[in-house]
Amino acid sequence: MSPHATGRRRAHRFVAGGAPLAVVATLLAAAGPAAGSGDAAGEAHVVRAATLGDISLGEFSNALLPGTVADDRGVDLGGIGSDIYPTGRKGEFWTVTDRGPNGQIKVDGTKRRTFPVPGFDPAIVKIRVSGGTVRMLDAIPVTTRSGKPVTGLSNQEGRDEAPYSYNARTPLTYNPNGLDTEGIVRATDGSFWLVDEYGPSLVHVSARGKVLTRYVPEGLGLTGTDYPVVEALPSVLLHRKINRGFEGLAQLPGGDLVMAVQSPLSLPDTDAGEASRTTRLLRFSPKRKAVTAEYAYRFDPVDVVDPSEDDTSELKISSVVAVGGNRLLVEERTDKAARIQMVRLDPASNILRGPWDDDMTSPSLEQLDDPAVSGVPVLAKKLVVDLGTVAGVPGKIEGIARVDHDTLALINDNDFGMTDGEGAFDAQGRLVDSGVETSVIYVRLPRGI
Repeated sequence: MSPHATGRRRAHRFVAGGAPLAVVATLLAAAGPAAGSGDAAGEAHVVRAATLGDISLGEFSNALLPGTVADDRGVDLGGIGSDIYPTGRKGEFWTVTDRGPNGQIKVDGTKRRTFPVPGFDPAIVKIRVSGGTVRMLDAIPVTTRSGKPVTGLSNQEGRDEAPYSYNARTPLTYNPNGLDTEGIVRATDGSFWLVDEYGPSLVHVSARGKVLTRYVPEGLGLTGTDYPVVEALPSVLLHRKINRGFEGLAQLPGGDLVMAVQSPLSLPDTDAGEASRTTRLLRFSPKRKAVTAEYAYRFDPVDVVDPSEDDTSELKISSVVAVGGNRLLVEERTDKAARIQMVRLDPASNILRGPWDDDMTSPSLEQLDDPAVSGVPVLAKKLVVDLGTVAGVPGKIEGIARVDHDTLALINDNDFGMTDGEGAFDAQGRLVDSGVETSVIYVRLPRGI
């Protein structure tokens, strides 16, 4: 049921500039630990489920950056499940929104990307999981050098999807500052690192959300931004699939970062990328401000990840988590199911500056039926848990955090309650809510990580 038919719980008295919230939002209680096969001894199972309550997106946005949202069209705060990162205090996490409410509507046979609340600004949100509730403790808007909202709007005409109004009828203006933020980690100095799907890019922001530097692929040619842009990433990333740039971000113990390309590159063309099961991880040194390694990562067949799916192009990496040394958890998913793998970043598997970064190499890395047979050092992996078999885990898990040696915290992206198609909004232009809530789920594993 749409929350707008029953009245919604609202948060009030936000403090602009990302200061702690004066009043914590009223929240919904979630169901208790899931029952079913996942509860059996020796199997992964849900031990906690918590849900974020309804908070008006307009109130949330305007409290942080006054006057940015004139009409939220009945949309509530959501999308904070793009990633989750521990704050260091029990039950508390940093999360990040994506570019905001968006969808697709087909007009004259062509899908158009809609931005129903174009004034929305991506935000870093600090939450606490307490019992069956998710409480918002703090919110930090991501802003430009001069303190203006970056927005979530598309950057470059001809490269990014053209932005349209909620009904896909009115074109919107591109914004080179716009970010489709996904992964988040926090550095020891209190600043944040985010990844973005447009560039794709790695974004360094201050403790209060101001963009310090945006690192993009060589040759992107992004101009007109109100913050520094540095072309420090391999140019081969210019072939990222639309809306499938960087999504996962991990911070290794020494401070290096690992970014995951969500899906295989469209190299040499779209068909090759859609059919491929090989994507890439990149290691970035904040000290050197440079990529120091690149790794080939091989997805399992799509029907192994999700038995209900037969379209290889639905495979994605949405989260990577450092778990000590050079070990990473990697989440392979579709929108319905997910499996978490363990990999080790072996220096011998580094393919940076080799033939696979040359977009003239034929066949490309993405075209190889079996990269290992062709001599490509693909990262070895080991299954940690198949979330599709764990009762109580929602779909579209995009963020994973390690709680302790045998427990993971998962967060889903609820897409701000939006669906695709003309039915996303009613005749008055108000959201027809999907009913999907933002939830944090704790999963206990039978063996430690």
